[in-house]
Order: sequence, then structure tokens, then C-alpha cells
Amino acid sequence: MAAPAGIDPSPDEGTPLAAASPTLPPRGGVRLRALVLIRWAAVAGQLFTAAVVHWGLGFSLPLLPVGGAIALSALLNLAVSLGRPASARIDDREATIFLAFDIVQLAVLLYLTGGLTNPFALLLLAPVAVGATILSLASNIALSLLTIVSIGVLALVHQPLPWFGSAPDLPEIYQAGFWAGLTLTTLLITLYGWRLAEEARQMSDALGAAQAALAQEQRLSALGALAAAAAHELGTPLSTITVVAKEMLREVEVDDPLREDVELLASEADRCRSILARLSVDPAGDVSDAYTLVPLPALIEAAAQQYSRDGISITFEAGPLGDGVPETAPIQVRSPEIMQGIGNIVQNAVSFACGEVHIATRWTTEWSEVGVSDDGPGFSEALLDELGTPFISTRQGVEGHMGLGVFIAKTLLERTGALVSFGNRSGGQGGATVVVRWPNPVFKAT
Repeated sequence: MAAPAGIDPSPDEGTPLAAASPTLPPRGGVRLRALVLIRWAAVAGQLFTAAVVHWGLGFSLPLLPVGGAIALSALLNLAVSLGRPASARIDDREATIFLAFDIVQLAVLLYLTGGLTNPFALLLLAPVAVGATILSLASNIALSLLTIVSIGVLALVHQPLPWFGSAPDLPEIYQAGFWAGLTLTTLLITLYGWRLAEEARQMSDALGAAQAALAQEQRLSALGALAAAAAHELGTPLSTITVVAKEMLREVEVDDPLREDVELLASEADRCRSILARLSVDPAGDVSDAYTLVPLPALIEAAAQQYSRDGISITFEAGPLGDGVPETAPIQVRSPEIMQGIGNIVQNAVSFACGEVHIATRWTTEWSEVGVSDDGPGFSEALLDELGTPFISTRQGVEGHMGLGVFIAKTLLERTGALVSFGNRSGGQGGATVVVRWPNPVFKAT
């Protein structure tokens, strides 16, 4: 289950998830076209602003250097656009360089037009905001440091603000406050923007892993259904072959050269019948139609038994609670979501149990539930509230653990209408417990 020493909500290498997707796929970076369009918008805005300030308002601008800085940005954008297709994706390093140039270009324009006294100094925050949503933490730190250094330099060194006559002399305390405000805003945008974007990326990755686990379980279900159908369809012709082989044995003399071949045919036919019979009745291999309704205790036992391990006993208990409750267990759809979800929970319990995992199935007329408990160390109090969210594991990255097992189990079981809760065993008993409850149970009589 889970423990202070090492929560392991991720499946092992032998589980369907590991088989389907042992590691998450690398991220594909950001589309070049998105950054190119953002820069074209910036170039257009800079040209428009410079034209309005110089010719519309009549302020004198150093047109040659200002125009050169804007033209350089446009030329680089053209070079990047022509060198690659619009659908190309660039990696983290290239995107960082792309945005770092935008910061430097804005700093040059602000240096030529008044530094931090220019009201457009706030635009320095734009590349940082864009980078916070698409770049790694290290790249965001680099962009933030570059922006903070640029703000500090512009506060000390800059050309006069374009103005009629002498530029307004702002108090030093106001300039210092503006510098501090821009610096703190840069850090906050980087911190909060990256944190929110990273959580969204993690959730997307985790949902992808959950979908992969479900798809793997569905493939296993389809394979089991095919095996059961094959066993059923092949039973009749194989029986005919067996009867004919026995008739041939009676007709062929003992010293006949064909006697050995006929005996081999009969024995192989018997062997095929035993194999088909095992496919039909073996609970581990019989993954029948995903829409078959089966008793809930049987479904839970089928989902749990493949995770048994030497030294750990898995015990089962089932029964109604309260008066007037049917003795017959409720029936449940044998869905891949339940098989994978319960399987992950049981596997986690077996991983941390000292000697026993107990699975209790209870039901009333209002709900049915499954409780999985172990005699291990139990859940850490600090992590109880975090269980069920992706990438929560003290052993994440060790032996293939990704911290996704509990998230996958909770997500898949909630898709079936269940409510999943986590806790520790009461009464001073060590160990953790996970309860999965479905409302409105369906009984065969109804």
C-alpha cells in the first residue's frame, strides 16, 4: 500500500501499465510558429508605437538605432521562418534563446527611449510570461535572471526619455520602487506561471499513462474473449476428431504400421481438448466479455489474484451489512477499469504488507464497497491528502516507479462511478486501507 518510508503508487514492471508504457514519452517542445507569430505581433506593435510617438505626438526619437533594433528582430524572424516549416517544434534550449533575444531587444529599445522611465518598460515581462508556460525550470530561471539584470542596467544607464524640452525628473525613491516592482513581478510570474503550467503538463502525462493502462487492460480483455470463443467454437470439431481417432484405433490392428500414427493422433486430440478446457475454466486466463455481469466478490478476487506473492497471504471476505439486505452479492460489470483499478490497489498493498493483505467486500441496499487493507507501516500523514494526484511517490524514479499507480486506480475507478478514499487502519493496528464504494448496487433479483 503506502508507507512513510516509501509510498509506491506505481505499478511494477510486470503490470499492464509497465508493459504498455514503462516511461512517459518526452515532451515535444513548442511549435516554432507560435513563437514566430508572437514576435511578429511584437514587431508590429513596436513599429506602430515608434511611429505614433515620433510623428503623431512629435517626440524626438533616435530613429536609426530604434529602427535598426526593430528591423533586426524582423530579419531574425524571417530567417527562422524560412529555414524551417511552420509545423516544426523546437526544444527547450532553442526556445530559451528565442525568448532571450526578445528580452535583449526590448532592453535595447528601452535604453534608447528612457529606460525604466518609459511606460512601456512593463513589456519586459512579456517574454518571461511566455517562457513560464513552455520552458523548463532551469530555462525559466535563466530568463528571469536575464530580465532582472536588464531591469537593473536600465535603471542605472539609459538615454533620456523623449520629451518636449528636458525630460521629467522622477524622484529616486520612485525609480527604485519601480525597479523593485518589476523585479518582484518577474519572479512571481516565473514562479506561478511555471508551477501552474507544470501541473497541467503532469496531469496530461498522468492521464496519458492512465489511458495506456486502460487500453492494455482492454486488449487483454479482448484477447481473453477471443480465447474463450475459440475454445467454444473448436470444441465440437475437436470432439469429432477424437471420436474418429478412437474408432480408427479399434479398427487398426496392433501390428499395423499405421497404429503408431493413429495413437499419436488420439493423444494429441486429447491434449488439445485439455488445453481448450483450461482456457474455458481458468479464472486467470478467462478474461471474458467486458460487458458480462458477475458477482462483485468474484470480480474483485479475479482482479486481485494475479498479484499474489510468496510470503504475503491475500485473504478475502464478503457479506451483507444490516437487516433486509440480500444475501446474494450484487452484480457488477466486468470492466477493464475495475480490473486495472483494483489490481493496482492490491498490488500496492502487497508491496508494503508485512505478511497479509485483507480484502473485504460488503454491501447494503444503498451501496457496495471493497476495502483493501494491509499490515504494513501505513500511509504517511503528510501524504494522505496528496494521494490520488499524479507523481506522488517517495520512490519516484527508482526501479521504474513513476508515482502513477494510485492516480491511475483512482481515475479508472471513478470512471465506473466509485468513490475512492484512503486512510490507515483504526484501533491501533498498523497498516493502510483503501475503500472503494459504488452507490446503488444491482442485485440479480432486480
